[in-house]
Amino acid sequence: MPAGSVPAVIGAHGAVNGLSPNADQVDQSTSEPVILDALVVGAGFAGVHLLKKLRDEGYSAKLVEAGSDYGGVWYWNRYPGARVDIPGQQYQLADPALWTDWSWKQRFPGSAELRAYFAYVAEKYDLRKDSLFDQSIISAVWQSTEQRWLICTDKGMTFKAKFFLPCVGFSAKRYMPDWKGVEKFKGVWMHPSHWPKEDLDEDGKRVAIIGTGATGVQLVQQISQKAKELVAFQRTPAIATPMVQVDFKGTEQSIPRDQYAASFAAREVSFSGVAGLNFLPKAAFDHTPEQRKEVYERAWEEGDFTLWLGTYYDTLFSPDANTEAYNFWRGKTRPRIDDPRKKNLLAPMVKAHSLGVKRMPLEQGYYVAFNQPNVHLVDTNETPVVEVTECGINTTERAWDFDFVICATGYDAITGGLLHMGICGEQGVTVPQKWESGVKTSMGMATGGFPNMFFPHGPQGPTAFCNGPMCAEMQGNWIVNLMSYMRANGAGSVQASKESEEQWAVEVSALANASLLPGAKSWYMGANIPGKRRELLVYLGGVPEYYKRANACADKGYEGFEFQ
Repeated sequence: MPAGSVPAVIGAHGAVNGLSPNADQVDQSTSEPVILDALVVGAGFAGVHLLKKLRDEGYSAKLVEAGSDYGGVWYWNRYPGARVDIPGQQYQLADPALWTDWSWKQRFPGSAELRAYFAYVAEKYDLRKDSLFDQSIISAVWQSTEQRWLICTDKGMTFKAKFFLPCVGFSAKRYMPDWKGVEKFKGVWMHPSHWPKEDLDEDGKRVAIIGTGATGVQLVQQISQKAKELVAFQRTPAIATPMVQVDFKGTEQSIPRDQYAASFAAREVSFSGVAGLNFLPKAAFDHTPEQRKEVYERAWEEGDFTLWLGTYYDTLFSPDANTEAYNFWRGKTRPRIDDPRKKNLLAPMVKAHSLGVKRMPLEQGYYVAFNQPNVHLVDTNETPVVEVTECGINTTERAWDFDFVICATGYDAITGGLLHMGICGEQGVTVPQKWESGVKTSMGMATGGFPNMFFPHGPQGPTAFCNGPMCAEMQGNWIVNLMSYMRANGAGSVQASKESEEQWAVEVSALANASLLPGAKSWYMGANIPGKRRELLVYLGGVPEYYKRANACADKGYEGFEFQ
């Protein structure tokens, strides 16, 4: 597809899961409110599971999604090379009604296969009759007298729901750099989560990829095979480990089906919600150098997140232990890069940040792609971007001409979706106002002053350190059980208490400050968004501890929550 046949800027403001792309484009038509027990927003794992669970428990519920189908982030992520970096047999819902008949084609499924999985789930659960697509939430206002939420979409639909359940996840609002001159560019300027369904033809084109997170890594290794010229713009180097892919034949899977139930149960006792992926009960220097090398080598051979989340328990807490892991990674990676300059930029002798404090991508040829003559690397610390021109991007060193500029610059992560949905709680307070001086939640699922609103996979939950479908089930079940507790006890509303929020914030902060994560400019800390408050947005206690806390809260009559 030639550059001129698509809009010059794609995805500058778009939504992912139910978030309004532009309130100025709202259809002003009106409709009678749809009366519901619960409105679910977002058709990813959390939304799909919640809708099914709510219906099973006898609640009237609907799901609203900004996209045209199920899949959440996988509906939007259609860029070349997009795939999940958790093994498919762990990255699915645990319901036997689903996995009995479903077989993955690869150990790490691509985005098309994940969309096929969501279509399969939707058919099995008969979800479409209660799902509304191509609609974004533009406002959600708590009505105190009715104890209901009044929720409006950009298509003019309104709902009155007792419970408002935004399942927008941690990548609901795209971020693109506001560089000088973007509006002048004559080619295609886009965010990869807004990749056209009809695809782009990169063959023989000059392509810029901005960003070196997981998406940037996947794009480089894929597009470098076709592009005439590819330039990767790097601010900080990725610390990526090999993805060992496996292609399955027929119904073959890496885990026999009679072991699936045990495998799903094992997710609940794993730090990350992935069975078998646990830190060792030893510190790095409890072992000899020879023993450490053996541990790291075994982790490397696994071809997954084991080097990140499956070696020594102090890797993310001790600078010296972290350096040991980094030095091992560096020794494995540098020999794969031919050019001395690129070697020092991609795998520097002195780490640019601690290993694992930014999400560690899995790669399939990322580093060796830079050995190709058509692949270049621009370090924006050495040669900053000056401006965007009609033809491309000018740095302090030279002018680059491009047909496509792909901004793999991530998202206003974890809080972005909730902050930009027009949510207004008690006394007219909005979510941005409530969180102006810092995020406040109880257990990362609710925030005081916003009754009957729960957000799975949200800020201060395990979220980015948790296997998505596993956390979707865990938190979704907890939320619906709380609703049923209210129904049984005649309660009209519930919200997090101020005391529980303060206690949870102290715990989240204490874990953060004990770790190495605050030392990096990562989206875990909100540091990728200019002007965003810097704070750790994920709970670092691990899935088992979180599960224990959530169950204890429920067992004590939902201690820390106030009912009316």
